[in-house]
Amino acid sequence: MRIGLTGGIAAGKSTVSARLAELGACVIDYDMLARKVVEPGGAALPRIVETFGGQVLRADGTLDRAWLAEHVFGPFAEPGSRERLDSIEHPLIYREAERLEQTERASRPHAVIVHDIPLLAEVVDALPFRFDHIATVEAPEEARIERMVATRGMTRDQACDRIRHQASAAQRLAIADTIIDSTQPLEQMFEQVDRLYGQWNEEA
Repeated sequence: MRIGLTGGIAAGKSTVSARLAELGACVIDYDMLARKVVEPGGAALPRIVETFGGQVLRADGTLDRAWLAEHVFGPFAEPGSRERLDSIEHPLIYREAERLEQTERASRPHAVIVHDIPLLAEVVDALPFRFDHIATVEAPEEARIERMVATRGMTRDQACDRIRHQASAAQRLAIADTIIDSTQPLEQMFEQVDRLYGQWNEEA
């Protein structure tokens, strides 16, 4: 049973993902994989430097995420910057996700495997696999902006830039068969997640 899990930035997807892991799902976290490929020694880092220039690195040789974010998502980013970064990172991330899934299936053939993909609506057709179900975690845009400002140290303009560079709620809803409303009380949201996991386990 392969599940796609997505949601807008700061919508609460990580909370849902953590709950599914607690219940026994194998969660493949694409944000974590994205961080791994850009670490020193990671396959993506030399190509990012080649594409965006040496100023993308800090003095210690690690990726300057703030600089890169500003030049990819900021209002003065060069056209095509996002696409150039994606073309470097995405194939490496997909390859590692496939490897992790195969490893899990070798030991647990009937496991519920959750691919936690923030940008699923944008990349669903490019992925090397398909999903039995897709769930999206949703919250109003204003609530998400407030969360990013309060918990991620972003300015309101930076938060709006991030949302602007993601798929819309309508695009996520178009590919999903399940909606998880993260504005409901946490206990109720967990009850919904628990029910979903039970259903997916039965189907597996």
